[in-house]
Amino acid sequence: MLQGSSMLPEATEAMPRAGPRRWLVAGFPALRHRNFRLFVAGQGVSLIGTWMQSVAQSWLVYRLSGSRFALGLVAFAGYLPILCLAPAAGVIADRVDRHRLIILTQALAMLLALALGVLVALNAVTVLAVVLVAGCLGAVSAFDIPVRQAFIVEMVGAEDLPNAIALNSSIFNAARVVGPALAGSLVAAVGEAACFFLNAASYLAVLAALLSMRLDRIRRSGETPAPVLAGFLSGLAYVRREPALRNLLVLLGVVSGLGLQYAILIPVFAKEIFHAGATGYGLLVTAAGIGSVVSALHLAARRYSRAQHRRNLLVGLAMFSIGALGLTASRRLGLALWFQAIAGYGAIRYLATTNTLLQLLVDERYRGRVMGLHTVMFLGTASAGSLVVGALAQRFGASPAAAFAGSVSLACACWLGTRLRRLAVRERQAAA
Repeated sequence: MLQGSSMLPEATEAMPRAGPRRWLVAGFPALRHRNFRLFVAGQGVSLIGTWMQSVAQSWLVYRLSGSRFALGLVAFAGYLPILCLAPAAGVIADRVDRHRLIILTQALAMLLALALGVLVALNAVTVLAVVLVAGCLGAVSAFDIPVRQAFIVEMVGAEDLPNAIALNSSIFNAARVVGPALAGSLVAAVGEAACFFLNAASYLAVLAALLSMRLDRIRRSGETPAPVLAGFLSGLAYVRREPALRNLLVLLGVVSGLGLQYAILIPVFAKEIFHAGATGYGLLVTAAGIGSVVSALHLAARRYSRAQHRRNLLVGLAMFSIGALGLTASRRLGLALWFQAIAGYGAIRYLATTNTLLQLLVDERYRGRVMGLHTVMFLGTASAGSLVVGALAQRFGASPAAAFAGSVSLACACWLGTRLRRLAVRERQAAA
């Protein structure tokens, strides 16, 4: 939790005065902070490009190799650096200028997207080249993600943090609706290179937003930096001492490492089961994005108590499991789109609530390190999970592999329900 007000940004001068904007801020209070408004605007453009690249990259790999395992291999290459580097990145997030580091990571990601576009345009791309680019982008993301997560509280303060996280998730998933749909159409019309070039160009928006921020509104603590290894170990010890943080992170690792990895098989479902090609693939990802946007806006529209946050965890995880398992049983694209929307809604309700609880519970001194561990559990564990799901799909088929992933999530939901029920009983007994 925040200690005092050393990181609370001044908000009153950033309050919009126009009628419609005042109404918007009343509903979404995080938008009263100028730096956060800039951040959201830049992210909104850039993330559309990111989703376009994600869809185009998966389709490119499957087109080049025809291998389901290759899809898992590329995902593994992107996630492995996160698993290895994010703990150190979390320590660094607690000791460097986060704003400058985000500018650097966004610029590097732009160059990687441009490089992949050039390779495809020159017809010189191979699966190995995509694996290498994915690995480099994973290394950049290992630093970018925990720093961006920790940077949010610097822009809005503790009071508006849950709303800011939900809004950030809304922007991410709104882009998830637009980006894949555009990518599916572009890939079908002109090929994958256009998506990579447009993604590179989209980074200019977030870079412009970051450079336009008024940094005097962001105050930093003067804590003396610790060595990276010592800082990481102290953060790990802190999480071990805090059962709520520990349970949230372990559960996230299992769900993300196996449950969420059903998504790497979506190109296979689109091509081999629904016979819908790149356009169908884009629609499936877009459907999940629509569910995610609805979920994120639902979370952003109100404030929740601690008990309501816990309920959101359970409901979200259960809905995601139902959607993922429903997709595996579908043989018609129309029905699959509905299940994808349910999975998207549930996933964001669970993931955004996990993020919110972590950021509300954490001691400010450990924020970067805890968000680094969050990144490891959210994305780093997927390095092994994507290989497992890809190998299962290669051996048994896409539907059984995706069903396995969905079943893992459902088992986690059952475990969480049992834990929350016991916790509620203890709290009632303590209050009696």
